[in-house]
Amino acid sequence: MFRNTRWKTVFAAAIATSMASTAFAAGTLRYATVGEPPSLDQHVVTSDLSTTIAHHMFEGLYTFDASNSPVPLLAESDRLEDDGRTIVITLRKDVTFHNGTDMTSADVVASLKRWGEFGSRGSLLFSNVDSIEATGDHEVTLRLKQPFGPWKNLLAFINGGPAIYPASVMEGAGKEPIAPENYIGTGPYRFGEWQPNRHVELVRFDDYDSPEGEPNGYGGTRKAEFDALRFIPVPDVGTRVSGLQAGDYDYAENIPGDLFDALDASPDVTTILNGGPIFGLVFMNSKEGPLKENFALRRAIQTAINKTPALQVSIGPEKLWRANGSFMPQGNVWYTESGADNFSKGDAAAAKELAKEAGYNGEPIKFMVSTNYPFHYDTAIVYTKQLAQAGFNIDLQVYDWATLIKKRGEPDQWDLFFTHHGFVPDPILISVMNPNYPGWWATPEKTALSEKFTASADPAERQKLWGELQALVYEQVPTMKTGDIYTYNIASPALKGLGEATLIWPHFWNVSK
Repeated sequence: MFRNTRWKTVFAAAIATSMASTAFAAGTLRYATVGEPPSLDQHVVTSDLSTTIAHHMFEGLYTFDASNSPVPLLAESDRLEDDGRTIVITLRKDVTFHNGTDMTSADVVASLKRWGEFGSRGSLLFSNVDSIEATGDHEVTLRLKQPFGPWKNLLAFINGGPAIYPASVMEGAGKEPIAPENYIGTGPYRFGEWQPNRHVELVRFDDYDSPEGEPNGYGGTRKAEFDALRFIPVPDVGTRVSGLQAGDYDYAENIPGDLFDALDASPDVTTILNGGPIFGLVFMNSKEGPLKENFALRRAIQTAINKTPALQVSIGPEKLWRANGSFMPQGNVWYTESGADNFSKGDAAAAKELAKEAGYNGEPIKFMVSTNYPFHYDTAIVYTKQLAQAGFNIDLQVYDWATLIKKRGEPDQWDLFFTHHGFVPDPILISVMNPNYPGWWATPEKTALSEKFTASADPAERQKLWGELQALVYEQVPTMKTGDIYTYNIASPALKGLGEATLIWPHFWNVSK
């Protein structure tokens, strides 16, 4: 994923690039993207590139602060009734759409209904919704079949999420992305133009009604400092790097790890880590094979592995990874150390003894990995060596990603497989929590805790229950987390207000040059 020495040559060439740059209006921020987005319709598209652009013009009822706690955005307040089965949301009364109309509860209801029926993530909430209606010009009421704790996190997650459009745009909108002429939101920037293969441009919305409060993550005051944001597709990473250094771009995304140390040390570049890391996962088969219901053998495998050497080999620069056993990064509202003392023991002798006690007799353990993601393969090679030292007979099976995806759905084909996971706003959305995801973790203990976790609407209780669930993961070992991996972007040092890290997608309100 990160290791590719040819980019070192690219970087050396970029250093020598002329500092002359194309003249642009001082009020335009120029962002070099990896390509063109498929659409900017947030209801039906989960592309990160789409959200990076679109969340400047589309807003939801809630968003996330720096700790990834949901905070009001278009909502003003909310209350729960009927033991959490009824959610009453009061809307802000000062919100104007980009077409000049006022936002009311009719717009919110129409938007949530379309998202609930056709949205990429809408069914996660709406499968539990009995009804949604406007109970006032600026009040919306959702009635649930049963209490559902993640409701606010899902309403706050704008990627494939419940952006609010005018009701007139929602009339007739189905599962297909809406057309650009209907990109009408409430954000600090409005849609300007889309010139295919050249740029997507958003322009400042002068009638924007900002939420109040100190900026905090995506929450608080939002101020559009630029006249325009221009997102320019630049597929070649060398061009993105050299273009930023030459002043052609102000910001460039998705830069390879091989270049990080040199770019991080350069006074002409600001590096920005993505605050929502991806993390590797090694799933264990709960349906068939030697690991089925043998938690002791799974713990033996877990005990044998030291995660740090694999991160050093597969990722490289230390700033781009963390040997973090929590399923959420430090600083996140869901961060917990429960069970994490078993994350990376690397004790071959103890593992060998535990395996013997678990009845392991050296039978092959099939471990599937793909070379399509180099960090998967590099990590698996290190783990295989460590497991061999602890006496495990690992049959490493290497496939392309499409084949692995097919085989992991067939429980007789594997015992372990390697994948990775992106950021999610609520731990219930982590793949291991889904009993239908390959691995099929559905023990009575897990099911009981999950039901309590989903039903609770009390944030403190849900945090406590998540700690118990993470501890259970380390006890029953349906999967092993391999560590946090941080991607990064680069920016001109002239940009002010970026912060040291993005949450998930960079944002350019409250940013100036």
